[in-house]
Amino acid sequence: MTAASRQEKLAAIFKSAIVIPVLTIERFEDAVPLARALVAGGVRVLEVTLRTPVAADAAKAMISEVPEAIVGIGTILNADDLARAKALGAKFGISPGATPELLKAAAGTDLPFAPGVATASELMQALAAGFDIVKFFPAEQSGGIKALRALAGPFPSIRVCPTGGIGEANAASWLAEPNVVAVGGSWLCPAADIRSGNWAGITAMCARTMKSLKPA
Repeated sequence: MTAASRQEKLAAIFKSAIVIPVLTIERFEDAVPLARALVAGGVRVLEVTLRTPVAADAAKAMISEVPEAIVGIGTILNADDLARAKALGAKFGISPGATPELLKAAAGTDLPFAPGVATASELMQALAAGFDIVKFFPAEQSGGIKALRALAGPFPSIRVCPTGGIGEANAASWLAEPNVVAVGGSWLCPAADIRSGNWAGITAMCARTMKSLKPA
């Protein structure tokens, strides 16, 4: 797979998603019912973050038991995490930031990957490594939409998935930006709902969000 085709594959995944829930799974037994609840609400592209001891096993279970879901791995911090994501069968990978070593490793694999950036210098490094689809993180804390517009000035070709501080109230504003292909956030599956097994509530939240954000 060429770098360009890898990027276009990721762009297609993100554009089909509109919203990508950022999932931090504390208990393995929550993984499959959570994925099913999200898919039932029209949210198929999922990011499982490598932030907990059960994250990798949870992602693997989602991939094998919920085939309708398009599962990616987030919080990829190094080449080992990237290799683990690929071995799990992830459809894409996302990092909160990017080191030269991680960018080099990602450029050498066919796993669609979005490095995290917050500054012009970080964006230049990502572009130099062949990644024009990036995660803008933390989006609101890094200056919000005004900051993104400033970055898009000298880099008009970038495609962005902003994450961090994005919720039901401001997702539409971010998606209205011409270089935003999807947004990421955790508001679709509150931790309290996951802990209590409120899968119907998560499905309802997803359905309402997708209905409000999809173009007429």
